[in-house]
Amino acid sequence: MNRFAQLLWDRFLLSLPLALMGTLALLSYWMVRTAPEPVRAVQTAASEQGPDYRMQDFAVARFDAQGRLVALVQGKEARHFAQSAWTEMDDIALRMVDGEGRVSTASATLGRSNGDASEIQLLGQAQWLRSAAPRIEFTGEFLQIGSKPERISSHLPVQLGYGGHTFSAGSLDYANATQVLQLDGGVRARLQGKPLQ
Repeated sequence: MNRFAQLLWDRFLLSLPLALMGTLALLSYWMVRTAPEPVRAVQTAASEQGPDYRMQDFAVARFDAQGRLVALVQGKEARHFAQSAWTEMDDIALRMVDGEGRVSTASATLGRSNGDASEIQLLGQAQWLRSAAPRIEFTGEFLQIGSKPERISSHLPVQLGYGGHTFSAGSLDYANATQVLQLDGGVRARLQGKPLQ
């Protein structure tokens, strides 16, 4: 083999790994471009389009260890969204019993609950009522109920009925454990006096 042929053969052998790597890179690029979309991406896209399940005319009850009713949720339709783990409920009605046996009820046009139901949002004609003395009632277009600890709040205008008194405010924050109520934003009150003897 002459010197020129030997030189060409050496150059070919030196460039062979580079040529193979380039071919493999092009082949990999082609495979990625033509491969089907991953299953989890398809599932995510499907879940973002709407709820993963629905319930019609539903009722869900929760009981404590002694078998006593703690909470009852009813509604016309419920939609669960897997990507946010929240559930939306139309025409929601709630019945809750606290540790002291006091019953509270709530209702709204639309309700939203997180995964463990520790937070419930009531939207549209929202109402929360505790009929045990003293009677307390909150109404407005938005109420947020937290159960750990039990707290009711709203950043929108609300009306409050307490005993025979009525209050209106731009926002509220009520902690049941301490019985402390904070009203902000143009608070107005109508107090019912005792009749004179």
